[in-house]
Amino acid sequence: AKRIDRRIEPSFEGSPKTRSAAGFSVSEEDRVVPGNRKSSPKGKSTRSRSGRRRGKSGRGLFGVFGRLIYWCFVLAIWGGIAAAGIVVYYGAKMPAATTWAIPDRAPNIKIVSADDRLIANRGMSGGEAVGLHEMSPYIPEAVVAIEDRRFYSHFGIDPIGLARAVVTNVLGGHFSQGGSTLTQQLAKNLFLKPDRTLERKVQEVLLALWLEHKHTKDQILEMYLNRVYFGSGAYGVEAASRRYFGKSARDVTLPEAALLAGLLKAPSRLSPARDPKAAEERAQLVLAAMRDEGMINDKQQAGAISAPATRTPSYWTGSENYVADTVMEELPDLIGDVQGDIVVDTTVDLTLQKLAEQSIRRLIDESGKKLDVSQGALVSIDDSGAVRAMVGGYDYSTSQFDRASEARRQPGSAFKPFVYMAALEAGRTPDSVRNDAPIRIGKWTPDNYGGKYYGKVTLATALAKSLNSVAAQLTMEVGPKAVVEAAHRMGIQSDLRADTSIALGTSEVTPLELTAA
Repeated sequence: AKRIDRRIEPSFEGSPKTRSAAGFSVSEEDRVVPGNRKSSPKGKSTRSRSGRRRGKSGRGLFGVFGRLIYWCFVLAIWGGIAAAGIVVYYGAKMPAATTWAIPDRAPNIKIVSADDRLIANRGMSGGEAVGLHEMSPYIPEAVVAIEDRRFYSHFGIDPIGLARAVVTNVLGGHFSQGGSTLTQQLAKNLFLKPDRTLERKVQEVLLALWLEHKHTKDQILEMYLNRVYFGSGAYGVEAASRRYFGKSARDVTLPEAALLAGLLKAPSRLSPARDPKAAEERAQLVLAAMRDEGMINDKQQAGAISAPATRTPSYWTGSENYVADTVMEELPDLIGDVQGDIVVDTTVDLTLQKLAEQSIRRLIDESGKKLDVSQGALVSIDDSGAVRAMVGGYDYSTSQFDRASEARRQPGSAFKPFVYMAALEAGRTPDSVRNDAPIRIGKWTPDNYGGKYYGKVTLATALAKSLNSVAAQLTMEVGPKAVVEAAHRMGIQSDLRADTSIALGTSEVTPLELTAA
C-alpha cells in the first residue's frame, strides 16, 4: 500500500469525487482498479507483485525438498554399494560355500542304571539331542515368541526386527537390542566366535542365508534348541530341563518352558540357580509374548503365572554323580575317544544307591561330631562282583572328591583275605593249624585286638576271628611278595609295600578296589 501514490486529504462531505473512510478521503482516480496498469506509478499492480512473491517462495520450498530427496537417493545408492563391497570383502575371506557343513554336536554320554533309569548325562552338552516332535510343544513356541516371532516368515534375516532394533538402540543411546534371528544365532553358535565385530556380523548373515537354503525351519529350530546355552553349564534343552527341573524336555510344562525361553537373553544372569526372582520375571514376559502371538489363551497365561516353575534344589546333589564320575574315568580305557552319543549301562541299582546315601548321611548326622567325622564312603557289591551302590561322600554338591574310588586308606584287617589266599595257594588248607600267641618279628610285635589269644586254631578260625598273630605268621611263611602278587591278581591296583606289615593292611588302597578284589 505504501507503494501506491495516493493523495490523502481531509474529508469534504458531499464531494462527488471522494469516498469517506475513517475521517479521510481517497479520490476515485487514486483507487486501484484490476487490470489498470496506469493505477500504479511504476506500471505494476500489487496483485501481480504478491503473486510472484508467492511463486518464488513455493518454488524455493519444493526445491529444498527436491534436493533433499535427490541427495538421500544418491547416498542410498552409495551406501548400498559400500554395503555390497563390505559383504564381498568379508565374504571372500570365508571358505567356499561348497565346503560349509554343520559341525557335529558335542557327543553326549548317557549313563543309566541296571533298570534303565537315568543316572546322569555327561559330555560337553550334558544332555542328549531331542527331536522337535519329541520335546514339549511349549518349548519351541515359547522360544519363537520371545526370541523371533517372525521366524517362520523371514528368510533368515528379519528386516523389520532389525530396523526396530536400530531405532530402539538409537533412541536409547546404547546397545539394548540385537535384532538377530534364531537362524543368525544358530549360525553364530555353530561357526563363529562371539566377537562383536562388523566382520563377524557379515559372516553371520551369510551363514544364516545358507542355513535357510539348506535346511527347513523345523530343522533349524531343532538344531538351535539342542545346542544353545541355557546357563549353569547346560547346553541344549534336554540338559537344561534336567538341570533346572529334574525332568526330561519331553515333560516340561508351560511355566517351565517360559522360564527356559527367558534364559536365552542372558543365560548366566537370569539362571534360576543364581537369581530365581529375575528368572521368574523374565518368564512372565515370555508368557505375555506367547499370549500376544495367540499361542496360549488368557486362562493358560493366568494359570502359568499363578503356578510358576519350581526348580530342583540342586542338580549336583545326588550321590549317583559319584557313580557317573567314576564311569567317565573308566570310559577312555574301555572305548577310547567318544565320537558320538552313547549309552553306558551300569550295574548300579538306583534304589539301593539312595538307601546307601541315606545310610551315610544318617551315620554322620548321628555320630559325626562325636567322632570328629564329616565325610564317609560306601561300596556295595553282589555275589557276582557287580557294584550295586557307591557313595563317595556326604554331599556331592559340597564335595565332588570321591572317597570311594579316589581316597586311599589303610584297609587294616580287611586286607587279610589276600594273606590267606596266598597261604592256600602255597599248600595250606582251611584246617591247617597255627599257634595263636604273642610273636615278635624284628622290632614289630603284632598284637591281637584286645590282647586276647586262643592258642592252637585252624586257619578258618583264625580268619573268622581276624587274629593278627596268625596272619603275620602266614606272611612270614609264604613271603610278603607272594601276598602282594595275590592282591594285585585279585584286583588291587594301588602300589603295595612288600614287607611283613602287609599282613595287617598297612598299605593304602581305595574302598572300591578293595571291595571289588
